[in-house]
Amino acid sequence: MTADPTIARIGEGVDLHHRQGKRDAARELFARLWTDIGAEQGEPLHVCVLAHSMADVQDEVAEELAWDLKALAAAERITDEEVAQAGVPLSVAGLYPSLHLNVGECYRKLGDLDRAREHLQHARDTIDNLADDDYGRLIRTGLTDLTNRLQEAG
Repeated sequence: MTADPTIARIGEGVDLHHRQGKRDAARELFARLWTDIGAEQGEPLHVCVLAHSMADVQDEVAEELAWDLKALAAAERITDEEVAQAGVPLSVAGLYPSLHLNVGECYRKLGDLDRAREHLQHARDTIDNLADDDYGRLIRTGLTDLTNRLQEAG
């Protein structure tokens, strides 16, 4: 459980989307939170986690990519101290594999295979920052899947 109330609210939106199948409700909650945190001027951890979550509920790949890029940019401003204070069970370095995986997948969907491969490599370069737990295995499986889709694409 996170000690940060904003991260907890983002978690509620993730639950709405992934566990309850209420994608539109999650998107609405995320939009309210985006305003509440001050959008991209908010605390970098909040911006990163919220933008990363908001990307998952977009209907258009270009919009998904835009949100994922906001998350990636915000990650550059986060410190391990902020992550620890928020009660997030990852280091800042542990955020990057998923961020790059999602950006790479968006670029693949958009047909920009060079950029997709670039972000896949960044994700591979940072994957050792994740434990061998359910989350780490989920991201590793995603990397394998993206690798296979890129190989199929040529």
